[in-house]
Amino acid sequence: MSMGRVVIACYAPRAGREEELHHLAREHVPRLRAEGLVTGREPIISVATDGTVVEVFEWVSEAAIAAAHESAAVRAMWDEFERVSTYVPIGSLTEAARLFSEFAPLPSVSATPPPGHE
Repeated sequence: MSMGRVVIACYAPRAGREEELHHLAREHVPRLRAEGLVTGREPIISVATDGTVVEVFEWVSEAAIAAAHESAAVRAMWDEFERVSTYVPIGSLTEAARLFSEFAPLPSVSATPPPGHE
């Protein structure tokens, strides 16, 4: 039986693209789930002090990770991430040097759109 794979992904926002990144981060796992690639475990999405989005989620298996690289839908989503962020290793974050790394939760989506986005 194949075991799930828990990963930590970190996305540093490009200048002025923070809100777009936050939106993508919120829909990342649901979109992977629609492809059958991640488990039902809820992701943890947080933000480092430098604005980097830190996401912890669970792939179904190593085979699912490999399948993601072959999926046109997933590759298109990853292209969206690359337009608004760069991938960084968890070890590059200041918080990673602490014994207990703390991050702020990603702000939840409010029912009211931000000013100028009505």
